Amino acid sequence: MSYIKIWIHAVWATKNRVPVLKPGVLSEVCTHIHSNAKDKGIYIDRINGYDEHIHSLMLLKSDNSISKQMQLLKGESAFWINRADLLKEKLEWADKYFATSVSESRVDAVRAYIDNQQEHHKKQTFMDEYKHFIESLGYAEADFG
Repeated sequence: MSYIKIWIHAVWATKNRVPVLKPGVLSEVCTHIHSNAKDKGIYIDRINGYDEHIHSLMLLKSDNSISKQMQLLKGESAFWINRADLLKEKLEWADKYFATSVSESRVDAVRAYIDNQQEHHKKQTFMDEYKHFIESLGYAEADFG
């Protein structure tokens, strides 16, 4: 078995950024994603979000690519949300997502950032946040889908 420890901060949004993840629903969704990840051997340290997106700090499983791990989390959670009738309309996640590695020295800062999503988004919109992430990585502005 290979041993790796790669922290990933992942962010994904609802399709067309529809704001359906209100606090009660968001809590249920995050709890379910965390539980599902555990069942799949994926360690999620933190998960939280805001009306139209989710943040997760997790370890990359040694036999997963980032895209495979995201597919496991996003796909199953959308299926579960729709089967459980948590929303009036069908939930779809956007195809795209944001993921970046996190150095061990920054893990506590990312934890605090994820825990503080409700307060954070009183000051900054999701799109402003996304643009900041992309620019901080040196990319030109990109569409989140």
